Amino acid sequence: MSDNLQRENRCQAERLDYLLYLDDPDYRRPVPGLPAAARQRLRRRLEFLYGPEKAGRWLPEIERLLRVHQAHKTAEITALERTFDPEQRFSERDVALITYGDLLKTRHHSPLAGLAAFLDAHTRLRQVINILHILPFFPYSSDRGFSVTDFRTVDPHLGSWRDIAAMTGKYRLMFDGVFNHISARSRAFKEMLNGNPRFRDLVIYFRSPDELTPEQRQLIVRPRTSDLLTRFDALDGPLWVWTTFSPDQVDLNFKNPAVLAAMIDTLLLYVRKGANLVRLDAVTYLWAEPGTPSVHLEQTHEIIRLLRDILDLAAPNVALVTETNVPHQDNIAYFGNGTDEAQMVYNFTLPPLVLHAFYREDATALSRWAANLEYPSRQATFFNILDTHDGIGLMGVKDILPPAEIDFLVSRATASGAFISYRSLGDGDREPYEINSTWFSALNGGRRHDSLELQARRFVASRSLALALRGVPGIYFHGLIGSENRPEVVEETGSKRDINRVMIDEKELLAAAANPDSRLMLIVGRLLPLLQLRTANEAFHPNADQQVLELAREVFALRRTPMAGDRPVLALTNVASRACKLRIPRSELGEAADATWVDLVDGRRHRPTAAGLALTLAPYAVAWLTPAAG
Repeated sequence: MSDNLQRENRCQAERLDYLLYLDDPDYRRPVPGLPAAARQRLRRRLEFLYGPEKAGRWLPEIERLLRVHQAHKTAEITALERTFDPEQRFSERDVALITYGDLLKTRHHSPLAGLAAFLDAHTRLRQVINILHILPFFPYSSDRGFSVTDFRTVDPHLGSWRDIAAMTGKYRLMFDGVFNHISARSRAFKEMLNGNPRFRDLVIYFRSPDELTPEQRQLIVRPRTSDLLTRFDALDGPLWVWTTFSPDQVDLNFKNPAVLAAMIDTLLLYVRKGANLVRLDAVTYLWAEPGTPSVHLEQTHEIIRLLRDILDLAAPNVALVTETNVPHQDNIAYFGNGTDEAQMVYNFTLPPLVLHAFYREDATALSRWAANLEYPSRQATFFNILDTHDGIGLMGVKDILPPAEIDFLVSRATASGAFISYRSLGDGDREPYEINSTWFSALNGGRRHDSLELQARRFVASRSLALALRGVPGIYFHGLIGSENRPEVVEETGSKRDINRVMIDEKELLAAAANPDSRLMLIVGRLLPLLQLRTANEAFHPNADQQVLELAREVFALRRTPMAGDRPVLALTNVASRACKLRIPRSELGEAADATWVDLVDGRRHRPTAAGLALTLAPYAVAWLTPAAG
């Protein structure tokens, strides 16, 4: 494909991302049914899950949902979908900001409107952020939004669908699909307890806790240490309900095809309301089966394939994003074959490996893992995060770092003021699951003797790795501004994760922005220029070639080469507190071995010698080198 055609397809894909659906379906136009091949594919998926008889009963309902969705489309949406190129779904211009709808405290009448106004007012930030992931903004009863009471409405404390629609024309929006559980206080679950036949078998339950044997319980893999079964009293007697995450989060029963149909209906609603990406929260626990670990089951993968089929038919520009804090090989399994499951997978191995590199001042483990990263197709890529609203997951390095090194991470983070969350093991023991901390405090908390300027340099150096690595970078709001831990909040709420969820006061943020020596400005003064460079350089396209170079143990080094093949970028980051003299062999410079290389970060020029390119990286320096133009 020519460069001009690639750019034209990319522009069309971007235009499609920002178009709004009709509020009401337009049935004056013919609404086509499913193509025969698509209908057969959906039937096979349903037969695998439910058998031929139920598949035959429920396929017409899924087709009905798809036809209703088609009737909401404008003619422009339909036309652009015909030319959509899935390989142009993401580009170097994609950078995501992750935030709660009310994480920023403003004076506006609704938190969502205040968030939008803040981003609009800060042009430099708006120029580099084009994906906005608003964590669950639905009514909820606990877990900061992840115990949803109503999947189809906006929490009135946050705003309305009108506020979401106002952002749709400015950002690619990521919605949360919290599809594996629902709040115990939701109307749907209460109706089930009331014996309403419409909600029969809504969740996974037993009539006696003894129906789940000790042997079966021992096999089950969970991310928590709370009881798996929670008792609820129903009209026809007590029920023991499967609660993977907490007693307030009851697991939906996907063995009931009505539950799957309801989630498909919800998924399509999110698309019509502006979702360009849908994050499948903790999706690995979607299907539970006594007698198995109840994670990564083939039924779960088949449901993801089914949802991918639905989106390919209904909204091919909308991507599925899987969020699974699990060992790396299990995590990347959610790419499927690269074209049939998630288009994007959370890169949970990256954060603990980056933390390890900066703790040890040695990038060897990070470099060797990155050198073997698998990208199964040009339609699939990683979501490169360092911190999330939960903290820093540890499961991604379980089979990569030795246990002693994971213990070292936990010990060092704890000494820096972090909390540690654990998960239950089948034998009654437990293991570390995640570090609960802001990224800034995890990285710098144990180094208070360092100047604030050095701490800021270390922080931005760590973030540069997620910007340079192949994929799409995502930055949590607290990780953008360098928030420090607030342990007193954990003491107040009893939730370790709240240490990284404290509300940000816009007034305090603006006051810090007015002080050039503040932590905020020392960080954003370095980070925003890196983001601007990244979004302007095709070498950082998710499909651009990537090669990891092992030049020195203190340096994480990548060569990113644009798809057009010209002007590669050597992305170098010193993870150590000492300067590093570096020599890059001519063999690693490729066709530009005789060219002058310019550092995009500081503008310095470097001329290779007969031996290669020599330079010195200051402590925590970031250098992005590219052959000089002309």
